[in-house]
Amino acid sequence: MELELEPLGLPSDNERPSCVIAGPCSAETEEQVLTTAKQLAAKGCHIFRAGIWKPRTKPGGFEGNGEKALPWMKEVKEETGMLTATEVATPEHVELALKYGIDVLWVGARTCANPFAMQSLADSLKGVDVPVLVKNPVNPDLELWIGGMERINQAGIKRLGAIHRGFSSPDKKIYRNLPMWQIPIELHRRIPELPIICDPSHIGGRRDLIAPLCQQAMDLGFDGLIVESHCCPDEAWSDAKQQVTPDVLDYILSLLVIRDEHTSTEGIRQLRNQIDDVDNELMDLLAKRMRICREIGVYKKEHNMTVLQANRYNEILEKRGAQGSLIGIDPECIAHIFELIHEESVRQQLEIVNQ
Repeated sequence: MELELEPLGLPSDNERPSCVIAGPCSAETEEQVLTTAKQLAAKGCHIFRAGIWKPRTKPGGFEGNGEKALPWMKEVKEETGMLTATEVATPEHVELALKYGIDVLWVGARTCANPFAMQSLADSLKGVDVPVLVKNPVNPDLELWIGGMERINQAGIKRLGAIHRGFSSPDKKIYRNLPMWQIPIELHRRIPELPIICDPSHIGGRRDLIAPLCQQAMDLGFDGLIVESHCCPDEAWSDAKQQVTPDVLDYILSLLVIRDEHTSTEGIRQLRNQIDDVDNELMDLLAKRMRICREIGVYKKEHNMTVLQANRYNEILEKRGAQGSLIGIDPECIAHIFELIHEESVRQQLEIVNQ
């Protein structure tokens, strides 16, 4: 299905990413909300975010102030002129957010992972004209992400955008949630008119990672940023480590290099032609490799051998990973490439063995 989209229509600063949404993880107190909002407004921010309802992994933690905090958001808009944005997870959240004049809604990663919850939200949004941003689901499932946005779009929401907040993984390394940039890149390839906003706070999980993640997002042509900013980050009631002050955020934004994705020169066209030539050579080599694999499949069938040879597979991964390090390519990248090649090789040999 193709999405029926219209521009988000959100304010922007021409000298910065086209859309910057900033504010604390949670709306904790009226004073904290207004203090942070006024500081951000003084730095030129146009859209203020704050969590009214906070889904927690376990009960007992701060789960947001709920409806009590919504008048604070209304006051932010009245005193600063900024638009306001918050996360919604239930039809009741949608009803209350709209009642208090919230301008932008976003759907969180855990909600996006649940088609039943997404359909309930979609039903509650019928007949409403409000920008809705959908975060990627917790796990790296592009189809689930697109499916959630399709449900919202089918409800009549045409001002729709995506938020890339990274993906949960047991192998987190330095990130709270792995960026897996290839997934939003594929989303953009499939739905080029869909705005994609990066959430460096939830990807990094640490304030020192926000600046480089913002720059990576801009280098990849993202349409904006949603960043957690708090007047006193160390005292935040939730996600303190990933929030920055409005002053620090302003400094990060001032250093960003915004590139023009439409600029092209003869030089880069020539280099792209070289890449096309190399890719054609790679395809020829892959075809040759698969022909040899099919010959091996014939041999295994004739000698009653199992298709999968675990020792050989491990040998390939170890050797190619080491070669990758020597030529400046991440061994994990090489391992992933050869896992896919091996999977296809096994598939082709199974076809021969089962003939």
